[in-house]
Amino acid sequence: MKHIRKINNNEAFFIKFLFFTLIAASISSCSTDEKQTVTNLDKLVLSEEFNIDGAPDPALWSYDLGDGAARGLVGWGNNELQSYTDRPKNIVVENGMLKITAYQENFENSGYTSARILTEGKFQKKFGRFEARMKLPWGQGIWPAFWMLGDDQNGALTWPQLGEIDIMEYRGQDPTIVLGSVHGPGYSGGEAFSKSYDLVSDRFDTDFHIFGIEWGPGYINYYVDDVLYNRVIPADVDGEWVFDNNEFYLLINLAVGGSFVGAPNQNTVFPQTLLVDYVRVYE
Repeated sequence: MKHIRKINNNEAFFIKFLFFTLIAASISSCSTDEKQTVTNLDKLVLSEEFNIDGAPDPALWSYDLGDGAARGLVGWGNNELQSYTDRPKNIVVENGMLKITAYQENFENSGYTSARILTEGKFQKKFGRFEARMKLPWGQGIWPAFWMLGDDQNGALTWPQLGEIDIMEYRGQDPTIVLGSVHGPGYSGGEAFSKSYDLVSDRFDTDFHIFGIEWGPGYINYYVDDVLYNRVIPADVDGEWVFDNNEFYLLINLAVGGSFVGAPNQNTVFPQTLLVDYVRVYE
């Protein structure tokens, strides 16, 4: 029989101290890839299910059209190559899905067409849970996005002072990675505060995933499906925090080319389609 030695009080204290130290260390190290839980943001205030075939609901969505030149934004300010249209060829609701399709074709002054819709002036909100279930396209130079812009206060604010929240951006040449970013004064464009999420052992173009944020006073949490992968607070940005001031509206688009992704190449297949199952907002 083995001899069992009793543990004295000092040893017991040390063992307890070591145990709780290891527990605290493991908790503090869990800074990313936390499971997403929602406790308060459960009241549904917008449910766009895309259940009626045809054009997107005009009571909710408007279109941005052209190549941006009419707004003084050649290439929509990002050196994009497409012209946006409202043609059913480029954007349609069909079989319970919003479909935005990019084509390689000569149209107006562009070599590509696609679509971009927005809720400006129709649905705007400050704070809440904003999410969309999407299946993304793929290929070099393909750039889908689900994002938000702050209200411009009747022209009193301009970008980036009005603020931009990129809920999901994606380079088609990197089909396992999405990014979440914020843009504001002092941290915009290539200097935005951004973090990526890598979908291990899968691709975003092979199935649907939920992309969302939970946004409240002094924070924006980013998630993919049930994984919380980024939390942005005022101390993270190199400038003014502009996300507690105004209502924001939603945008969904599929760009071709641009500074973020580069131009399509000979291996890029067209057409490419962004599928959106739903857009929902909670408070």
